Amino acid sequence: MISLEDVEAAAARLAGVAHRTPVATSRTLDVRTGASVYLKPECFQRTGSFKFRGAYNKISSLDDEQRRRGVAAFSSGNHAQAVALAARLRETTAVILMPEDTSPAKLEATRGYGAEVVTYDRYTGDREELGAALADERGLELVRPYDDPLVMAGQGTAALELVGDAGPLDVLVVPVGGGGLIAGCSTAAKGLAPRVRVVGVEPEAADETRRSLAAGERVRIPVPRTIADGLQVTEPGRLTFEVNRRLVDEIVTVSDDEIVAAMAFLFDRAKLVTEPSGAVGVAALLAGRIDVAGARVGVVISGGNVGVERFCELVGRRA
Repeated sequence: MISLEDVEAAAARLAGVAHRTPVATSRTLDVRTGASVYLKPECFQRTGSFKFRGAYNKISSLDDEQRRRGVAAFSSGNHAQAVALAARLRETTAVILMPEDTSPAKLEATRGYGAEVVTYDRYTGDREELGAALADERGLELVRPYDDPLVMAGQGTAALELVGDAGPLDVLVVPVGGGGLIAGCSTAAKGLAPRVRVVGVEPEAADETRRSLAAGERVRIPVPRTIADGLQVTEPGRLTFEVNRRLVDEIVTVSDDEIVAAMAFLFDRAKLVTEPSGAVGVAALLAGRIDVAGARVGVVISGGNVGVERFCELVGRRA
């Protein structure tokens, strides 16, 4: 379990290292939703996503011996880049297990930050088992993408900043993959204002957290087919699920087409380039999945790591 104090401690570690990303608004989005919407664009964060917050908080908390041995991670891209950069900043080495079909932009960036990359087939291999085996074989500290208190606390600093800059919120909307971002953000938001409503958003094909909360236990699904590659998770984390079952009020889902429409909207109206995973919160608002009329709404845009060719391919489908 984590607390508001854990998130505040993470914020102190990240001060002067992570970017304090701005708050963005769109009059058109306000009109479309009937709400006052405040966007937290983590596409402007170091490595292009919120993941840097958790990775740096974790790696900077390791002792000298752990950092001497190095770290390992498994990721579809954003966590990989975050761990690679955080490791470099903390003067340690990183080995990252990544899917063979990872976005070329994310793969190139991860290597560019100095990490060694080992690939696997996401549809036949279990990344957690493979990642743990890799870390054990090489004697490395495994930095999990979400199921770690220090990682969750680091991710929660995004909501801490959002509330600090935008003011009190009635609703907080957060993308959901393994659950680390929403666990940290809900901890921060409800620690500051217990009555805030926290809503998670998943792709329709990757609704493992929605199913798990409905069932009261973690539910495992096949590897989902969705354009939101950062949210292609088969089961919520053990630790994140325990946090989210207490603090998350609702989970809604959006289609791939609705995600693409949100990416186009954010580009046209807010001049923000977002990857599919990062746009799901705005997709849910534009599709009317969340009742926000008259509310002050915060939305975490989790990242912008999408190559220009892929962005044009996706958005061009709407033509």
